[in-house]
Amino acid sequence: MYTDTDGRARFREADIPLSEGSPAARLSPLLPAKGCQLRESPVGFRSEFHCTGDAQWLFVLRGIMEIGLQDGSWRAFGPGQHFYSADTLPDGATFDPAVHGHRSRQVGDEPLVTVFVR
Repeated sequence: MYTDTDGRARFREADIPLSEGSPAARLSPLLPAKGCQLRESPVGFRSEFHCTGDAQWLFVLRGIMEIGLQDGSWRAFGPGQHFYSADTLPDGATFDPAVHGHRSRQVGDEPLVTVFVR
C-alpha cells in the first residue's frame, strides 16, 4: 500500500527476491528495521480513514484484517500474510479523510493480533 501522486492510497503487488540462503532455506536480503510493536484488536474493531505515520510492515499473526481504500476496494489479510504500509500523508498536505489514507477492521469472531515492523 502506498500514496500515489494524487494523494490517494493504492494497493500494489511487489515481489521480494529470495536471493540469499540455501535451497532449503531461501532468504531475502536483510531489510532495515528500527523497531516492532505488537497489537491486539478486539472483535468489532474498526478504524476511520487515516494515514500511516511511518512506513511499516504489518504481519497478521491471528484473526483477519481488512484494509479499505478511498476507491471502495478492500483486501483481507489472515494469519501469515503481510503487507508494506507506506500510505503516508504527502509532504505539505493537510489530512483530508475524503482523500487520504485507508481504514481497517477486524473480521470474524477471533481478535486480531498483528505485529508492526518499522
